Amino acid sequence: ILSGLVGSEMCIRDRFTPYEGNPILRPKGDSWESANLYNPAALVDGDEVVLLYRAHADDIVSHIGIARSSDGVNFTREDAPILSPSEDYERYGCEDPRIALIDGTYYLTYTGWDRRSAQLCLATSTDLRTWTKHGPLFDDFDTFKTMDPRGFNWSKAGVIVPQKMHGKWWMYFGEGGIYWATSDDLLHWTPGTPDTEPMYSPTPGTWDEALVEIGTSPVVTDNGLLVMLTNGATRTVHEDGSVDVDYRCGQIAIDPDEPTKVLARLQEPWLRPQTFEDMHGLVSNVTFVEGLVKFQGRWFAYYGQSDTTLAVAIHDPAQPWGRALRDGADSNTGEE
Repeated sequence: ILSGLVGSEMCIRDRFTPYEGNPILRPKGDSWESANLYNPAALVDGDEVVLLYRAHADDIVSHIGIARSSDGVNFTREDAPILSPSEDYERYGCEDPRIALIDGTYYLTYTGWDRRSAQLCLATSTDLRTWTKHGPLFDDFDTFKTMDPRGFNWSKAGVIVPQKMHGKWWMYFGEGGIYWATSDDLLHWTPGTPDTEPMYSPTPGTWDEALVEIGTSPVVTDNGLLVMLTNGATRTVHEDGSVDVDYRCGQIAIDPDEPTKVLARLQEPWLRPQTFEDMHGLVSNVTFVEGLVKFQGRWFAYYGQSDTTLAVAIHDPAQPWGRALRDGADSNTGEE
């Protein structure tokens, strides 16, 4: 349904193929990124892909680092993080960045973590290195309110649409359920509904029945719809109280004429845990997407593997429609 509605070159479930050289970034050394490295924002800067990634040492206090690549898969990272905890609301981590570039300013949304409340925060920059922090965006908002209420502010995960709709700036945000907010200045945001009224909730009996979460910044398709990659999860609770999770990646489409409604969703995920790194790590069985760019004619979707390493899945619009056709083209000798 989604691919038919959108008609997009990147909106086909079997078109993203995990890169054979994954993981493309791993923890290193004995520094701030020595234990785990994952969940990146992505953007194209001139002739390079830039990743803003989350990483930490064994203390699990997250910082945000930066890496650059001329081909989308081989990255050179800088030694020092570009954003680190400095305020009380983020004293145990600056986590899970998403980014938008609007009129020369970078708007970075991230999760501020104090080991109790996960709050959606905003920072701005004009050079990707010097950042102004604007603090948590929402007060007394719980995006798990209709499912598993936290009882306090919980509002992680937010992506900003990089162009106005209906005269305002729009953001889609939330873990648990997905909500929307608007702004006149890109700094101050007002949720469009109470936390009891998500615009999109988990679908019972499916791969995202436990939670849904915004993944990547939106892409405007050829026919004007917004497509965002999403994350969804199932949870299995065992008799001993332990919990297993399974995070997978999906897609949703939104019509800018009705930006408060999800027009369609993929019925099946386009990516699920399948490699060793996907299934083993700090939080096992996780493929978690946060970065999506079109670069040198191909789509690159960047994702974390079990909260431990960083990977990419690639789609080439020039390739045939489905796996069967691609396999057939690869094996065709040209003989009649």
